[in-house]
Amino acid sequence: MFQKKAALFLYSISPVHMGAGQAIDVIDNPIQRERHTRHPTFAGSGIKGAVRHSFTTLGGNPQHLDLLLGPESNGSELHAGAVSFGDAQLVAFPVRSLRGSFMYATSPLALGRAQRLLNLCGIAKHWSIPAVPEGECRMRNPERKQDGSLHLEAFQFEVVEDENVTAIAEDLAAFALPEGEAYEFFRQKLKSDLVVLSDSDFDYFAQNATLVEPHVRIDANTGTADEGGLFYSENLPPESLLVAPLMASITRSGRAEQRLDADAVMTKMKTILDNQTLQIGGDATTGRGLVVCRLIGGEQ
Repeated sequence: MFQKKAALFLYSISPVHMGAGQAIDVIDNPIQRERHTRHPTFAGSGIKGAVRHSFTTLGGNPQHLDLLLGPESNGSELHAGAVSFGDAQLVAFPVRSLRGSFMYATSPLALGRAQRLLNLCGIAKHWSIPAVPEGECRMRNPERKQDGSLHLEAFQFEVVEDENVTAIAEDLAAFALPEGEAYEFFRQKLKSDLVVLSDSDFDYFAQNATLVEPHVRIDANTGTADEGGLFYSENLPPESLLVAPLMASITRSGRAEQRLDADAVMTKMKTILDNQTLQIGGDATTGRGLVVCRLIGGEQ
């Protein structure tokens, strides 16, 4: 039974490839997606594995690694970890805009799920989430309009200004990015450039506006392109925002001298993760997978 819950926000600052492990379309190496929404996701097991891999680099005590995250399956001692990572769900997705470079797109469904998770974690939020018809959008920044419309990729959306978007954007900006000068520009941009699309319009961009890169397999002997070696990899674009639940319990090693209560476990995870940069997913040697973490909630 987990006694403490917090929301782990993950903001990508580089392309992220959390591989799905199988290709069912024209993309050879697709990213993970939820079955029912087709939104990009990070599996909780992948998040946990990334945290385990970088535990000491993030400032964790090596003696607490197995205590918090559980020992490896081939170890001499087996017990459950004191921390559980849930799957990360999409909150906001960057979409190319005619003005302002890009907008942070979201939808009533994405916001509703994020609000539900926050409330389950004890972070009371009562957003007035607007209902948005297809072909329209809700936003607050008039500078991004042209002739009364917002242009995203090749599509034009009728703008309806909605004051409720301001409160949502301010909360997400406070949750998603650390304080400080390094992230001030993006914190302010998220506040001003959040746009709420209909669920259908948002789904289109979440499925079709990811970063797809061609790669060529090189023959080790000739140093030239291998025949049939062209393949395509999909990445979640930078400036994407996801959120996952993180839960903590007492430690379960069975040793009294190692016992930590859920408050202490959550405090240690906040020290390790909050305001830290984590590498997650594949292609780390080509700079992929960098995300900024914020751990919100879980206080004593």
